[in-house]
Amino acid sequence: MNYILFDGSARNQLLPFTYTRPVADIRVGILTIREKWEKMLGFTSSTVTEDYLIDKFPMIEMEQNIFINASVLPTEHLVSLIQNLSENKALFIDDEPLAFFAKEDQEIDFETFDILQYTNDDILRIENTWDIFKYNGEAIKRDFKLLTTDRESQLIPEMTVSFNKDQIFIEEGAVLPLCSLNANDGPIYIGKDSEIMEGSMIRGPFALCENATIKMGAKIYGATTIGPHSKIGGEVNNCVIFGYSNKGHDGFLGNSVLGEWCNIGADTNNSNLKNNYAEVRLWDYETEGFAKTGLQFCGLMMGDHSKCGINTMFNTGTVVGVSANIFGSGFPRNFIPSFSWGGSAGMITYKTDKAFEVAKVVMSRRDIAFTEVDVQILEHVFEETSKWRKG
Repeated sequence: MNYILFDGSARNQLLPFTYTRPVADIRVGILTIREKWEKMLGFTSSTVTEDYLIDKFPMIEMEQNIFINASVLPTEHLVSLIQNLSENKALFIDDEPLAFFAKEDQEIDFETFDILQYTNDDILRIENTWDIFKYNGEAIKRDFKLLTTDRESQLIPEMTVSFNKDQIFIEEGAVLPLCSLNANDGPIYIGKDSEIMEGSMIRGPFALCENATIKMGAKIYGATTIGPHSKIGGEVNNCVIFGYSNKGHDGFLGNSVLGEWCNIGADTNNSNLKNNYAEVRLWDYETEGFAKTGLQFCGLMMGDHSKCGINTMFNTGTVVGVSANIFGSGFPRNFIPSFSWGGSAGMITYKTDKAFEVAKVVMSRRDIAFTEVDVQILEHVFEETSKWRKG
């Protein structure tokens, strides 16, 4: 069977992260949503997403296809139901399609479909940016089981302190001397060729993905994921970092999500709790206002390729778009549009030629090309977000 993951209604609520990727390629838990589905289905997948992303994330349609809502995390029961879908059958949760069977070039009219309602309460849906860190603990637990069942972990080094060893899994090539691993509150997954430097204290649920690094003396707790090839230091609480991003120095990052190719300057801190303990509001790209999150703790949402200088301060519930560059004293505003340059003293437009020059250098350091397709995607984001920039 050919499986296709579609963005669904959640896409705009997951900006700025979905400016540069389909919903399926959001990381939550250990794996991206796509990786979860592919591992449980036993097949690769393609994507239905925004037109300007198609060259990088093409859709492959065959004679028979099953389309799956990418905002939904798979479970064994859900996967079983989807695998058994046949012609003109669809699986819904309330009014939202979870999955449906379609032939090549078929026009979709759900009024002609036989619809099955999914009633199990095991569904995790990533419908808002804050859901990424909110559900990260449960997602890590599910991914840990998926990746480690019937497999044998590498040995925990003799000088590393560990609690609840059965819930610690270390992949081949990982290096972790003289650190503390506490899996009493949730599993700890240490990815292939990753490193935890001396003196670091880790409390699960926690995932360190392939080739990622924890710097000396880091303190990490509260359901945190460090994506592939990222470097993290300081204090981190309940955060998800997609990959290829750095927060390599002291400073606090809490209840936050960073996209790819981000860099957090030394001694940068974010607030994740308002002084009056009130509900946090976050910028909503659809309503162009600040939306209620229902959360007391919510920190920083930073899109791909954005960076901040040393000693930057982010207020509670700050949203930073794609390719922004923030620096200077004081708190910048709670919504920083894509391709902004500046800080609390004011913002100007970060010109694309300068932004692309930096992106090319940063990516080349990891032996990854900044391609013409990447340029076209970011140019589209630049134009689409221009209405929010000044100067």
